[in-house]
Amino acid sequence: MTNGQRLPESGKDHTASTMDATGTKIWKGALIGIGFMGRVHLAQYQRLEREGAPVRLQAICDIDARKFDNVFVEGNLNESFERIDFSPYRLYTDIGELLEREELDFVDIALPTDLHAATAIRAMERGLHVLCEKPMALGADEASAMAQTSARTGTTLMVAQVLRFWPAYEYLKNCTEQRRYGDTLAATFFRGGDTPVWSHDNWMLREARSGGSLLDQHVHDVDLINWLYGQPESVSCVGRNVLPGSGYDIVSTHYRYADGKVVLAQDDWTLKGAFGFEMSYRVNFERGCLVFEHGILTDYPAEGEAIKPELDEDAGFYRELRYFVEILSAGDEPERCMPADTLGTIRIAEAELASARKQGEWVAVSL
Repeated sequence: MTNGQRLPESGKDHTASTMDATGTKIWKGALIGIGFMGRVHLAQYQRLEREGAPVRLQAICDIDARKFDNVFVEGNLNESFERIDFSPYRLYTDIGELLEREELDFVDIALPTDLHAATAIRAMERGLHVLCEKPMALGADEASAMAQTSARTGTTLMVAQVLRFWPAYEYLKNCTEQRRYGDTLAATFFRGGDTPVWSHDNWMLREARSGGSLLDQHVHDVDLINWLYGQPESVSCVGRNVLPGSGYDIVSTHYRYADGKVVLAQDDWTLKGAFGFEMSYRVNFERGCLVFEHGILTDYPAEGEAIKPELDEDAGFYRELRYFVEILSAGDEPERCMPADTLGTIRIAEAELASARKQGEWVAVSL
């Protein structure tokens, strides 16, 4: 499907520059995938454009043309979407056609996980920068190929591990790095909610496409642990499959570090009733602790009253896309989430999967 599409001239540079009235480069992008997370990303681009950021989303691609008529299934994050006006965008149902016809600087990939690596590599080979939804890929081999392609082509690859931009998790990162309360003694992370039944062709509940809860949802906290503490020596994971064909739907993982801190992360996407969705943490330091639950962060110093920190009101989705545009404009690398680092997250998740298949045996994390 196309909408008022103009074919580029033969041999035309697909990253041809567009400038605004002040001579600032406008970064032209396309969104590939307009499911639940694609719509979240679209809303952030629309806001960034309204705010005058140097970015213009000019095309959208999705295999399901019904979505361009606003036929969607809702997700689990209580995001409120208005009816989308698709008229400003050229619309496609074929990625190859999009890449051939559009003059782009970058693509934003919000596709099923099994399509991440091939689509990202295809775009980078054409000289396009890539923002790719989490997880980076289904396995370390694919993720490594993505990182290598980025390095070889000189393109920017950023994986949208959104907790690295979520204010309550940034606060934890700063507290940990600055050793405000000394060393970390223990940390517990939880993520869980309704079963994800809203994906196209039910891909999220197909292990071969999503990697199950372990790789699709739990990977947020895996990445956070990697960001906070680096790669663990080994992991012990217990998992349970509840839904046929979906892989592990409930997981509980311990992470072993040389300094002995106790780190645990749990995930469950089979929670019933009106529970909704929750992400939380409890981190204990030598001289205080931080607790984040029900969307509220409380800072407990060992001495004195508890603190309710003032956090940025913007959610991580907006802040990560703003960061992506900023690094493109500055010609910088995504230091907060370099491809080699997010590849490390996939290596940890692979070790967890191997451990779960061995009934929780400790499995070393590969380098």
